[in-house]
Order: sequence, then structure tokens, then C-alpha cells
Amino acid sequence: MKTVSFFNVENLFDTFNDPHTNDDDFLPTSDKRWTEKRYENKLFKLGLAISSIGKMETETHPAIVGLAEIENNTVLTNLLESEHLNDLPYDYVHFDSSDERGIDVALIYDTTVFTVIHSEPFSIQLFDEYGSQDYTRDILLVSGLFDGEPMHFLVNHWPSKHEASNAGKRLIVSNKVSQIITGLNDNNPGSKIIVMGDFNDDSDSKGIQTLVNNNALFNPMETLKSTDRGSVSYREGWDLFDQFMLSHNFLEHKAGHHKFDSADIFDADFLKQYRGHYAGQPFRTYAGNKYKGGYSDHFPVYLLLRKITGF
Repeated sequence: MKTVSFFNVENLFDTFNDPHTNDDDFLPTSDKRWTEKRYENKLFKLGLAISSIGKMETETHPAIVGLAEIENNTVLTNLLESEHLNDLPYDYVHFDSSDERGIDVALIYDTTVFTVIHSEPFSIQLFDEYGSQDYTRDILLVSGLFDGEPMHFLVNHWPSKHEASNAGKRLIVSNKVSQIITGLNDNNPGSKIIVMGDFNDDSDSKGIQTLVNNNALFNPMETLKSTDRGSVSYREGWDLFDQFMLSHNFLEHKAGHHKFDSADIFDADFLKQYRGHYAGQPFRTYAGNKYKGGYSDHFPVYLLLRKITGF
């Protein structure tokens, strides 16, 4: 079996000012005091987390990891050079988006498992209530051969849940994902597609339900959310914003093809805050401007694919 994962890594910024983005919170001189030492600590911890996802089931590192809240190529290079990842055969795909905060999505992959044939970012046209353009993260498409089988990955980070006006924007992004899927199937009917990301919505939301229903996808995360478990916690409640949606051909049993096996939240104890009022929640890097020194404010999610070798 092989692991496909997604991880919102909570503001992975370098320590240098980018005059083209709003990264001023993540500088050594900012209120957050984002120093080189803190940056290196985060890289170390993220590398440990990523290398551990799915390891209990597969005894190895993930083949694919979609990422959200990545600033640039530099942080991806530094991440893959960190202690727990530097000996692994990872490479990455990343494009700069127009997001105002300068955070993007990306995909890292094991080059011995996955061969990239095509990659492309898709921008979304959004506007605020005053008619001005509102910039958000691109959708990243990466297509290639996964252990010899053609496969497409769509990495998402939809507009924030914290602003009520963003519900309509998430639906616009949902429709854009549907357009991309339609294009893939027009070019190659029956394409195997995995949509992943931080959707800032649970599985019963209009945007997610529209995406699933319009494209005959299935969402293996629907049954995982409960009152005491999710991928992100807010005001002591749980949400499962980090999800996968797969084309239905991942349920088919065909020799030489990959079949969906299972999905889960990677909420190992070392990723959790271990004491205090928020014990059990994701051990985050910051709470506001207060440095906590943890991994991320999200747990990773993952699914397992099994290659059918015969009958």
C-alpha cells in the first residue's frame, strides 16, 4: 500500500521580507518574532510529521503530500533538506499565486513512485462586496504516473471560514474545480482523480456537496468527523476541513490499478497539545502572536491506495 496525504502546515514562511506580499507578521522584527531558530524548529517538526504519516500501515513515508500555507520555493527546499526528509527521494511542485498573504499550495512526491508529466496552477477570479478583486490561492493540478498508472491530483486551499461572506467564494472555487475535472475527463474519459485540500468547510457544506455530486466523486472523510475528533479545532469544537474526494474508479477492483483502501486523520499523540485547557488539540506554532513552538494548527489527513496485482 502507498500513502497519499494532505497537510495544512500553518504559515510556513521564511524569515525574509517579500515586498510583494503581506508577510510582515513573519519577520524577526514582527510582533511574532519569527526568528531563524523558530523557523528551523518548525522545519524539523514538519519533517518529522510528514515522514510519519501512514508509516504504521505502510512502513514507509508518504508517496504524495499536498501542502497548504507554503510561502515559496525556498521553504519547500528547506523542508525537504530538513533532518527527517533529506534522505528521502522527494521533489516538489509549486507555483506562486496572487494570494495577498503570499501563501500557496504545493505538492511533494516520492520520485521513485510518482513521475510528473504535467503541472499547472488555476487561478480564481473573486471579488469583494465593493467590486474589487479578491485574491486567493490557486488550485494546483499535478498529473503523472503513480506506480505506472495515470493519475491526477488537485490541491486546494479554499477561502477562510472566518468571514461569512466567503461562503459564496468557496462555491465559486468549487465550481472551478468541477471545470478542471470536466476538462480532464474530456481529454481522457475515466481519468483517476484525487481532489485534496483544506476546504474550510465540512463535508456537508454546499461547496463540497456540489463538487461531489457534479463530478460523481466520493468523499471517504464523511464518516470520520465526530464531536471529539477532526483535523482542526475551533472554540473547543472539531471540524474536518481537510479532506479527499476521489473519482469512483478508485473503488474498482482491476489488476494493475490502484484501489482506495482507507482514509484517516493523522492525529498521533506527538502532534497534539499535551496539557492545559486545549490538551488533545493540534499542537500549533502560534496562538495569535504567542509562540507555542508546535507543528501546525491542523492535523494531516491521509488515505491508503492498494495496487491490485491479480485475482
